[in-house]
Amino acid sequence: MTEKLILASGSPFRKAMLVNAGVDVEAVPADVDERALESPLQDSGVSPEDVALVLAEAKATEVSERRPGALVLGCDQTLSLGDGVFHKPADMEGARRHLLALSGKTHQLNSAAVLVRDGKILWRHVGIASMTMRKLDPAFIGRHLARVGTKALGSVGAYQIEGEGIQLFEKIEGDHFTIVGLPLLPLLAELRDLGAIDG
Repeated sequence: MTEKLILASGSPFRKAMLVNAGVDVEAVPADVDERALESPLQDSGVSPEDVALVLAEAKATEVSERRPGALVLGCDQTLSLGDGVFHKPADMEGARRHLLALSGKTHQLNSAAVLVRDGKILWRHVGIASMTMRKLDPAFIGRHLARVGTKALGSVGAYQIEGEGIQLFEKIEGDHFTIVGLPLLPLLAELRDLGAIDG
C-alpha cells in the first residue's frame, strides 16, 4: 500500500523528479516568508546547511497543519560561498553580480529535505554538492545572461545546470538530484522505510 506524498513546494523541478521516480505526489505550496524566517539566523552562526533545514521544516510544518494525517515533504536549497549565503537574484544585474562573485571559486549547494506528519518531524536530511565554476570573463557573463534570459533568475546561483549553465563549470562533486534541489536517493530510501512507497 503506497501513500500520496504532499510536496510543500511549487517547484516544477522537484515535482517532476518525484513523478519520474514513480512517487504519487501532490504539490501544495507552503505559505511562509522565507526571508523573515532566515533573517534572525544570519548573525547567529547557523550554518548554510542548517538554514536550508530550518526553511524546509517551516514549509513542511505549515502545509502539514493544513493537511492533517498527510505525509508532507518540505525542501529548500541554499548556496554558500565561504560564510556567505546567496539567494535568487532579483534581476539580471543581480544575476551578473552572482556569477562574478562565483567565478573561479568553489561553492556548495545545500539541499534540505524534511518529512513531517501532523506537525511532527519524521526525517531530515541535507545533501551537499560542491561546484567549481571556471574563471569567467565579464564579457562572457554578459553574453551568457543575454542568451539564457530570465531563466537565470530561477535559481540561487543564477545558473541552471540542466541547461546552458553547465558551461560555467569545470568541476562538480555531488549527485544531479541534490544540485537540482532534492536529495532524491536518501528521500526514496526513507519513503521505503516508512512504507509510503513500495520497496
